[in-house]
Amino acid sequence: MPDITKVLPDVEVIRRKGENPESMYENLMALRGEHIDRCVLYVFRCAVYFSSNSVHEPELLKWWNWKDGK
Repeated sequence: MPDITKVLPDVEVIRRKGENPESMYENLMALRGEHIDRCVLYVFRCAVYFSSNSVHEPELLKWWNWKDGK
């Protein structure tokens, strides 16, 4: 998976509350003009979960648990 800080340097997890991870992923690909590894979408899903909840299930803080179909 690419280093998310290099793909999107200004990621601030706290600002992800209530955002749509799929839209974030599509917007990032449009901005960069290239395909971005789908793992970045899973990281976005995890970040939105983290910022939108005050209590977290430890397993849901692992990006790979946000893959499609899980």
